[in-house]
Amino acid sequence: MRVSEFDSSDEEDGGDEESYTPLQISWLSLQVVECSQFLGICPLPGCRYKEIRRNLEKDVDELCAQGVQDVFVLCERAELVRYRVPGLLECYARHGLSVHHLPFPDGGAPELHHCTHILDELQHCLNTQRRTIIHCYGGLGRSGLVAACLLLQLSVSMTPTEAIEILRELRGGGAIQTVKQYNFLQEFREKLAAFQENRACRASERSVSR
Repeated sequence: MRVSEFDSSDEEDGGDEESYTPLQISWLSLQVVECSQFLGICPLPGCRYKEIRRNLEKDVDELCAQGVQDVFVLCERAELVRYRVPGLLECYARHGLSVHHLPFPDGGAPELHHCTHILDELQHCLNTQRRTIIHCYGGLGRSGLVAACLLLQLSVSMTPTEAIEILRELRGGGAIQTVKQYNFLQEFREKLAAFQENRACRASERSVSR
């Protein structure tokens, strides 16, 4: 892939259109990795309209109407303020949604220990049959990266290129946007194996020392 194929962030231009249209959720089928569940990916609710507060409530109502139970938010608190939805997490909670706020910077990739924490929580939700969505700002870069990592973790045969293609078919060509995110995916499986081996060794050492 050429570096020019990538952008610098997962931001999209917000629309000024005031007539409400339901929040668009892309449902990633995990059957490709032999899992019967779906993972939802969407943009940041509310911020695509001028009247953000009213439309934020409508977007969250739409999530509830689609049976969503858990929401993974990858935006940092400062971003929620910048995009004029500072009370987003509290709005989710008021609607009875379980909130997993696990942010990392726009355009970037998480530290490996942070990524494994996100994936562990995602898999717990999916294994317990909870309808789950994940979002950043545009639902492209960070969300696409985490979803692709989930595919790679669940399937030993899937390649990073295949995972990227699946996410781009689902979310459009903007998914997995930066060189840093692309490189993270290429190295993910090898680094994950080393991380898990080190974690197992530390657990074994603690057990022996008791």
